[in-house]
Amino acid sequence: MKSMIEQRSAKEYTATKNACKLCAPLGASLVFKGIEGAIPLLHGSQGCSTYIRRYLISHFKEPVDIACSNFAEETAIFGGGMNLKIALQNIHQQYDPSLVGIATTCLSETIGDDVPMFLREYAEQHRNEKTAPLVHVSTPSYQGTHMQGFHNAVLATVKSVTTTGNFSNIGHVNIFPGMVSPADLRYLKEILTDFQIPYMMLPDYSKTLDGSIWSEYQLIPEGGTTVEMIRCSGNAAGSLEFGRILSREKQSAGKWLREKFHVDCHHLGLPIGINETDRFFQVLEILSGRPTPDKYREERGRLIDSYVDGHKHMIAAKVALYGEEDLVVGMAAFFSEIGIQPVLCASGDHSGYLKEEIARLFPSDLDQSIRVMDNADFMDIESAVQDIKPDLIVGNSKGFAMARRLGIPMVRIGFPIHDRVDASRKLHLGYRGTQQLFDRIANKLIEYRQASSTVGYTYM
Repeated sequence: MKSMIEQRSAKEYTATKNACKLCAPLGASLVFKGIEGAIPLLHGSQGCSTYIRRYLISHFKEPVDIACSNFAEETAIFGGGMNLKIALQNIHQQYDPSLVGIATTCLSETIGDDVPMFLREYAEQHRNEKTAPLVHVSTPSYQGTHMQGFHNAVLATVKSVTTTGNFSNIGHVNIFPGMVSPADLRYLKEILTDFQIPYMMLPDYSKTLDGSIWSEYQLIPEGGTTVEMIRCSGNAAGSLEFGRILSREKQSAGKWLREKFHVDCHHLGLPIGINETDRFFQVLEILSGRPTPDKYREERGRLIDSYVDGHKHMIAAKVALYGEEDLVVGMAAFFSEIGIQPVLCASGDHSGYLKEEIARLFPSDLDQSIRVMDNADFMDIESAVQDIKPDLIVGNSKGFAMARRLGIPMVRIGFPIHDRVDASRKLHLGYRGTQQLFDRIANKLIEYRQASSTVGYTYM
């Protein structure tokens, strides 16, 4: 049987229909929103910043400012250097930022704007003034997805800001958690604090994109990783970097710090499920020299107990799973623990590693029971789901129309979640996040079977 990846490559496609991915500058903007006092600036047309603001606001339910160099017809012909410099000057005057993150869009990349040269010229013109560090990341969406934009922005920030020197917090740990929820970030910080591990987390939008109510509008929300903390990332005792797919890429922030400053990097999968979370806690025990605190041992014990209690509702259920590649791999690892059979693992990303990582988890099932699709759109995914008829669909809100048409229950995870109000508070990571995922999935299956039953049972 041919794999779905091979089948897709044999087809002729003229257009993507409802992409299972978002644009690269969106991922970069999210990173810059996780730095204290920082402002994202898109070098391109105003429509790009509006689109990204709309997506982030709809998911996080928070106001999001994203500056733009406002390309027009003339700019597209003669270049956007002057627009970029004016945008930077306006940002410094209006926001007094700690850092400006400049992400390029498809248009500025297509016309070949030399953004590094523009930034050098701007710095020279304002050398006698107080200006914030400028971080540039190349993010043309025709070459990448929002996840690539996210990881490239983390790497660009670390490379641009990190310096050597004597810092007061030498011995801290860098943690690069990837694109997870604000609730996940808060939980990770709680864990690190309980292990008494000083840390630098990049990005940290746990407060900037999920804060408390304001009495008046804030130009830049409180929270985020300080620029000073990022500066000393080269003096860390080690780095933690989440993502099985990311660990196979040639470049990442953790790998660069290891090569440049000899900071040891621990590559881990997203800590979803017991096995991957156990690995995470084992590394924390090594880094801290302390045993796992009792409260997390108790969380693990309750999770195992719930696995036993809910096993009869999960066993042999079939799931179609889609989203960012590392999230798909993390969720597939979790499903392998609880007896659910992934029959479709799909992503709009196209690293080339997804199939191998799924094969590592299910070596005997690939191609026979599991279809793996990368570089997929929702037309591909819906066609496959219609064919394999899973019991459950797991993914972001972009698949809701498909789930509704096919009459299959759906559990929402990841990004974007536009049609619910709790996206920022959804936990995915650690024993606590896994517990919430397990309960949501078990209850969704029970609810669907209960609603479909002719007897309407009320007791199990």
